[in-house]
Amino acid sequence: MAPLGPFGRSPHLGLAVSGGADSLCLALLALAWVQTQGGAAEAFIVDHGLRPESRVEALATAGRLASMGLPSRILTLAGLDPGSGMSERARAARYGALQAACHRAGILDLLLGHHAADQAETLLMRHLRGSGPDGRAGMAPLMETAGLRLLRPLLGFPPGRLRATLAAAGLTWAEDPTNQDPHYTRARLRKLRADAAGSGPATRALVAAAALHARDRAAREAETAAWLARHAVIRPEGFALLPDGVWPPTALSALLRLIAGSPYPPEPATVAAVAAEPSAAIGRGLSLHGVLLRPAGRLGPGFLLSRESAALALPVPARAGAVWDGRFRRPADMPDLPGEWVGALGPVPKALRARTDLPALVMGTLPAFRNDDGRILAVPALNWPDPDRVAARRLLFSPAGPAAPSFVAPGMTVASIRDGARDVLAEKTSYL
Repeated sequence: MAPLGPFGRSPHLGLAVSGGADSLCLALLALAWVQTQGGAAEAFIVDHGLRPESRVEALATAGRLASMGLPSRILTLAGLDPGSGMSERARAARYGALQAACHRAGILDLLLGHHAADQAETLLMRHLRGSGPDGRAGMAPLMETAGLRLLRPLLGFPPGRLRATLAAAGLTWAEDPTNQDPHYTRARLRKLRADAAGSGPATRALVAAAALHARDRAAREAETAAWLARHAVIRPEGFALLPDGVWPPTALSALLRLIAGSPYPPEPATVAAVAAEPSAAIGRGLSLHGVLLRPAGRLGPGFLLSRESAALALPVPARAGAVWDGRFRRPADMPDLPGEWVGALGPVPKALRARTDLPALVMGTLPAFRNDDGRILAVPALNWPDPDRVAARRLLFSPAGPAAPSFVAPGMTVASIRDGARDVLAEKTSYL
């Protein structure tokens, strides 16, 4: 845990526990650690409801945790029907439920039980998909999202060591049959690796390669952040300004994700072409990744990056913690507003045009509160109609995924890594 800190006094941890050996070992170790810090931990068990026995297994896991002195809560997912993209849909629903549970409990740190073999499989999957250098960095030991930190303290440890730890503690665990189901890519790769303990040379090489890529990614992120700090203007209304000239492709990609509220980056080749000659590309009225790129006009020299109206999300209920368009978040401590919705302002009423110098294409994408009849109640970014009503409808420009930095924690890398690890990665994946 030390490389993932610092932590505050009496930390309150959330633990994602499936009942398998990895997450159960995470619970055992995290509970022991947090007690030495004078803090507390709470486990969350996600029941996907995809197998008839899943509820019984979730209850059994809760019983094991209770015997350890660890309180838990079962989070039941609904609407996950088998079919195309099952793994991706289940993952998104699982993380959504975990994040919501942590917010309700006032938890800022959620611990995940991913280990070294998981990292090796992730790298193989991304390698097979043709991921770029960022993807080949694998999972990050620490990732910050809006209001929640995801921590993977076991990422450097092989699963055989975790099972040995549980056995020494006299604890049993459940085996999820989907982990061996050949319908899933990860399960097929696990069988091909033929390294259940996760301590073989191929697994170590893959983990070492991921650590090298992660180090490079951290350096690129630092360079991108420094360039943006010097040259970009990011406005709380959800748009950005860039100067004329050549832009680093990584900086443009980061801004496009930010303004679009997208968890995924745009196509690298297109971004590189625009970044090399922004004046030529933007002169053609460019739209890229759900973002319009236009001359800044009365906002000054350079260029404007604004959300594209046609790509905006549908309205969402104005509940505490609600996120609209992947970018604007209602604070979790704000009350629900029954009968109200957050969505795009759209066509700008005359009464609002004189309140700001924002271009019309930006104003139409601003979040607005409406009632069930569609009447506009407030536009927080314009402080309209009055400060009191706006204060009750506060929104933050806080993209949930794209602004989350990744960190490589000291101690998570292998001391004997050499530059040749990338060649080892290619050699160990050639049989695929």
